[in-house]
Amino acid sequence: MEILQIVGFGLVAAVLIVLLRQQKPEMAMLVSIAAGVVIFLFVLDKVGAVVNVLKDLAARANINMLYLGAILKIVGIAYIADFGAQICRDSGEGALASKIEFAAKVLIMVLAVPIVMAVLDTIMKILG
Repeated sequence: MEILQIVGFGLVAAVLIVLLRQQKPEMAMLVSIAAGVVIFLFVLDKVGAVVNVLKDLAARANINMLYLGAILKIVGIAYIADFGAQICRDSGEGALASKIEFAAKVLIMVLAVPIVMAVLDTIMKILG
């Protein structure tokens, strides 16, 4: 079970970080960031598998790949921004984390415009 490996790795990293924080706080922060990146890379293959399944389903349903691409980019922005914001919070930079989250929201809104327009066009066609 992969989650046990991830949690085990996280717990070992957390203990190491707590021990390092007393002696070398800057090293503890680097270990924390490295552990986060390792966990992110560990689940990256799973994300790729989900993306492939979604692409296959979109092709079967004759959904325009432009819309699927936009949705996948939106999800990617959300995950990456959350990851970056959490790292900033762990480093004591809550204000910077809030700025990252704000930027992500703006980028998501920009990417969502074509999807919203397509939905509105469909509604207009249905209503006549």
